[in-house]
Amino acid sequence: MSLKAWLGIDKIQKLGQIVKEIGGVKAVLKKRYLMDVTRVGTLVGTDTFGNRYYENNAYFVPRNRWVEFPDKVWLDYDATQVPPEWHSWLHHITDDAPSVKPPPTQSFVLEHKENTTLDADRKYIPYSTTRTKVQGWQPGQKPQFD
Repeated sequence: MSLKAWLGIDKIQKLGQIVKEIGGVKAVLKKRYLMDVTRVGTLVGTDTFGNRYYENNAYFVPRNRWVEFPDKVWLDYDATQVPPEWHSWLHHITDDAPSVKPPPTQSFVLEHKENTTLDADRKYIPYSTTRTKVQGWQPGQKPQFD
């Protein structure tokens, strides 16, 4: 064991390299706030939503691939914002990234869209032709009994 390792100087040097690669202390703090981890890796590709996909084989296998969501979503990100081809790469279903080997296109496959259930302006509300069994009371309205 070297003196550097024993004193922990190698860890400080590695932290300095990470800070330099990410782009400074401010960028590190932002990344740490958004992702809860501070990782660096090689950019493998991006998708149509602006997500960036990284890989670093120095980390152990389930954690060596990750996605960084664009700044426009800030903390409102979820798994539906990752297209299926990138999902399969992130979860080690395939070894080749979609940027290297794109999946075959089929005419019957729809374009991937994120889940908009929580977005009040874009959520799907089905039209109902039946009356509700229980009707809420409205102020100033007489109760109706059937």
